[in-house]
Amino acid sequence: MEFVRIARSGQVPEGIVRRFYAGEREFAVARLRGKAYATSNYCTHLDCLLSSGKLRDDGIGCSCHGSAFDLETGEPINPPATEPIRTFPVQERDGEIFVGFDPAEAPAGPTRRLRRQA
Repeated sequence: MEFVRIARSGQVPEGIVRRFYAGEREFAVARLRGKAYATSNYCTHLDCLLSSGKLRDDGIGCSCHGSAFDLETGEPINPPATEPIRTFPVQERDGEIFVGFDPAEAPAGPTRRLRRQA
């Protein structure tokens, strides 16, 4: 597992979810009850951006159709989604947020980041 710096801690205030990248990997990073969380950024229902959704008392809600997911486990807690989202370990140190993932694994979900032409 490799931990990569994603953001400064201040970029993810309490109750907020934002999109961040590490290379081709895209994450929804949120802070709830003082703790930072990282998940894949796409709802498993119809690939809507979770970073466009809102945090709820019990997790992260998708803005498209109302699905919600547990931030710890990724399990759906509100339909219509029935499949879990990916969750990733987070470390905060020295005012920075780091997300852990296996670089050999394919990125979770589609990517909407524009690729630059060579």
